[in-house]
Amino acid sequence: MLTNVTATRYVTPLREGGSLPAIVEADDLGTYVVKFHGAGQGRKALIAEIIAGELGRRLGLRVPDLVTVDVEPVIARHEPDPDIQDLLKASPGLNLGVDYLPGSLGFDPLAWTPEADFAASVLWFDALIGNVDRSWRNPNLLVWHGDVWLIDHGASLYFHHAWASADKLISRPYDASDHVLATFVDDAGLARAGRDLGPKVTEDLLREVVALVPEEWLADEPGFDSPAEVAEAYVGHLRTRVTTSDVWLPEVGEARPAAPHTDERPSARPNWLS
Repeated sequence: MLTNVTATRYVTPLREGGSLPAIVEADDLGTYVVKFHGAGQGRKALIAEIIAGELGRRLGLRVPDLVTVDVEPVIARHEPDPDIQDLLKASPGLNLGVDYLPGSLGFDPLAWTPEADFAASVLWFDALIGNVDRSWRNPNLLVWHGDVWLIDHGASLYFHHAWASADKLISRPYDASDHVLATFVDDAGLARAGRDLGPKVTEDLLREVVALVPEEWLADEPGFDSPAEVAEAYVGHLRTRVTTSDVWLPEVGEARPAAPHTDERPSARPNWLS
């Protein structure tokens, strides 16, 4: 199970994000970016955060620690924004906390060239989980103490928004044309990343990761009789996908030493907003 903490102070909302995550202090003296199950993206965004984030961690990628956070809506009683009040009222009980990395900066692909193996590993991982939210405009990568950390995986695992047709999505090719790291990866490097990471994504590993999702977030899913069936569907889909990488793995051509010109520089501010 993920570590469970209790929110003790609502510090500040991250207002730029459509889902209104917030910086929150907890009873373990930690500070977290909390994402709420009552937000418009709903509990499936939190499920994707856990499955994708914890899978990435076990594959050796840096992902901030995740916790579940018990939230009482009363903690935002001094927040004047009615939208935030409504969000807190809609999100009692368990929510998701992402360890806050103080002083981190948003990754700027125009100012920093990543190592080829790292870039290939991240691209392969994003292709596996169907992460559509690692673009030039919104890299969802943070630089902290000289290391690059992966955040915001709520937009991945898009198949779980349409379970009835999920099988048709297993072989859908991944579109890497807008991926922030595609410039730094060639086809050979991406293939090497697959040979390294693919065998690590075993059925046992997937079961371990999916088991971290709170059962209540898997309950009452249309088309399933129990949370256990939903969990099994996640394992089965991802296991089938990892064994068919020759179908969905993108072609990226040759790596280039410098990023292409763009007028849309990513913000240097930390981005916790997806």
